[in-house]
Amino acid sequence: MHTPKATTRLRLKTRRAIGEAFQALDYKVLGTIYCEEGGEAFWKDRRDPCLRMGTKIAGALRNRLHPTGRSLYVGAGVAELPMLIMETLELNRKVEAYNLRKEEVDVLNEACHSLSFRIQAGEAQSATGSFDHIWVASVLNDPERFPELSALSYGRANPFTFDPAAFTHEREKARAMIDRCLQKLIRPGLVTTSVEEIPWITNWCTQHRTPYLVDEHEYPTAIVGDPVCFIRAG
Repeated sequence: MHTPKATTRLRLKTRRAIGEAFQALDYKVLGTIYCEEGGEAFWKDRRDPCLRMGTKIAGALRNRLHPTGRSLYVGAGVAELPMLIMETLELNRKVEAYNLRKEEVDVLNEACHSLSFRIQAGEAQSATGSFDHIWVASVLNDPERFPELSALSYGRANPFTFDPAAFTHEREKARAMIDRCLQKLIRPGLVTTSVEEIPWITNWCTQHRTPYLVDEHEYPTAIVGDPVCFIRAG
């Protein structure tokens, strides 16, 4: 018997809320946060693709989550807004979202002031309780926070300037961060991550004797460009 493929199209109310949030964002301020220069041109180029691709990922994520659960978002920025809005509006889920850049947090929360969630400025490790979904995408290879890890992940490491000591420090810092976050995951649970960060998640699962399955589908993103995927853990 043929089983129809679940639709990834979000409800009209959700799509409208996502569009209104993107419309309300202060792109002038975001331009100074995301770019040293050329921020206005950056967002003129990326705004619509970010909205379109994010909405598609939100639809795919909706089909993988249970209603009324809890999600932890590590490094929630503009790209994560469609997912946060979908979870709270369509699935009645609770979300805890964190971002280290307070200026960006203020812009995001202002644009989403009529919605039921707030993004917090700080480390996601401080979140309490447990979650059946953890979002950690383009965090462990962030060139600002982990420059040596990022260079290695993207194949840009220069053998003459690469700093092995700094890399070791960054690796342990990232490993500790992902461990504190994934310890909060209810198993079986879902992890959304970038393709480049898959080894961090699968290595953690192996070390904790947790079976995992990496979804074969990848979804492109518009800001960093790292495609994201889903991993079932447990």
